[in-house]
Amino acid sequence: MLRKRRDAAHKVATGLFAVEKAINEALTRAAELNAMMPGAQLEAQLSTVVGQEAFDGAAAVFASLAKARRQVVRTHQAMDQARTQIGLRTTSFGDGTQKPPLFPAGVSNDEGVAAEAGRDIAA
Repeated sequence: MLRKRRDAAHKVATGLFAVEKAINEALTRAAELNAMMPGAQLEAQLSTVVGQEAFDGAAAVFASLAKARRQVVRTHQAMDQARTQIGLRTTSFGDGTQKPPLFPAGVSNDEGVAAEAGRDIAA
């Protein structure tokens, strides 16, 4: 039974890491695009009015990916809690360094999630 739980947890963790990597790669590409657009506009000696809607769209894509990254971090934390609930001890699949806390010292997970939710609503 423990082996089945461990195998299932490893399979899910591998999938989670793949999603985290994909989001980080997409964020990198989106950031590069956002950085290129104004420079290309300057090189072409175009008015800032030209392509503004495209620039807004590219910026919105980046913002959406940033929100997706925040959600995958929360998912990662929830999976870590589930791991404990099913009786599995900590297993490192990463580079061996300790994961930093998502929220600053003195702020509980519930307070941090509430603050993040408030930030999402205000945005």
